[in-house]
Amino acid sequence: MKLIKTQDAVGHVLCHDITQIIKGVTKDALFRKGHIVTEEDIPLLLSVGKEHLYVWENDESMMHENDAAMVLLDMCKNEHMSYGEIKEGKIELKSEIHGLLKVDRKALFTVNSFGQMMIATRHGNTVVNPGDKLAGMRIIPLVIEKEKMDKVRSLITSPILEIKPFVLKKAAVITTGSEVYKGRIQDTFTPVIQAKLAEFGCEMVYHAICDDDDKMVTEKINEALTQGVDIVLCTGGMSVDPDDKTPLAIKNTGANIISYGSPVLPGAMFLLSYKGEVPIVGLPGCVMYAKRTVFDLVLCRLLAKDVVTYEELCDLGEGGLCLGCDICTYPNCGFGK
Repeated sequence: MKLIKTQDAVGHVLCHDITQIIKGVTKDALFRKGHIVTEEDIPLLLSVGKEHLYVWENDESMMHENDAAMVLLDMCKNEHMSYGEIKEGKIELKSEIHGLLKVDRKALFTVNSFGQMMIATRHGNTVVNPGDKLAGMRIIPLVIEKEKMDKVRSLITSPILEIKPFVLKKAAVITTGSEVYKGRIQDTFTPVIQAKLAEFGCEMVYHAICDDDDKMVTEKINEALTQGVDIVLCTGGMSVDPDDKTPLAIKNTGANIISYGSPVLPGAMFLLSYKGEVPIVGLPGCVMYAKRTVFDLVLCRLLAKDVVTYEELCDLGEGGLCLGCDICTYPNCGFGK
């Protein structure tokens, strides 16, 4: 690659795209990499402010921005992803399915701290749909040392990005509360849960309504498990009131309690446990009436069979405060980020 005056560029090969920006009209390549400059091109190049050009001069030790972008792409690409053409040295990955995006944050930091290169992604642990952008990547200079790209590639041993499909499809809902069990009020909690499950193609295949009796709740959870459900959701009975016994009922199933409580509002009284590979979840009353809660942050991960740890729940504290906006824009907001 060498730098020459635009007037002297006739017959030379451009080694990068030349972009034309007309406000409100276009932002696209006026000439593409590999274009051979002609006499007629000179006025157009000058009109976009290009009085000097980089033209191709072969150097086996250097890598062009387009080739380097493909190296970065290969570090990220995984199943259920596609990519388009390279434009101005940048390339983007898109999702092919409805699933949960996972980002290897340490590997991403490794690349971005290496210098002269960048990868920008969506937040991890978020839901993506077919056609959604996942990431964009490029190097900063026009060319980069091949040795540098080889070195960073050797540090990334598995794809930085992953999309997990939603594989849990059969749910049990255990509705608790004497007021519902004895018919004093209508059950308005279960329909909310069914609607949230349906967003991920998961169906309620088992439903039981229980009194505030921990033994009854434990019995119904175990009954649901014997019927082969993928996940058990217990609604209500999660506070410190003397009649709220759902946490005890879940514990008595022998489930491994990950956490009773979360640093998220709404959703502080949330309980997460596993019995074998099956999540058993205790949902506080806020899930019934609040637009978005801790349940929305965790459900997508559970249904993608993405194990949630105690440390990950603790990490939800920053960004765990829902602002309760009049017009909810979740997930396009700071909640859970």
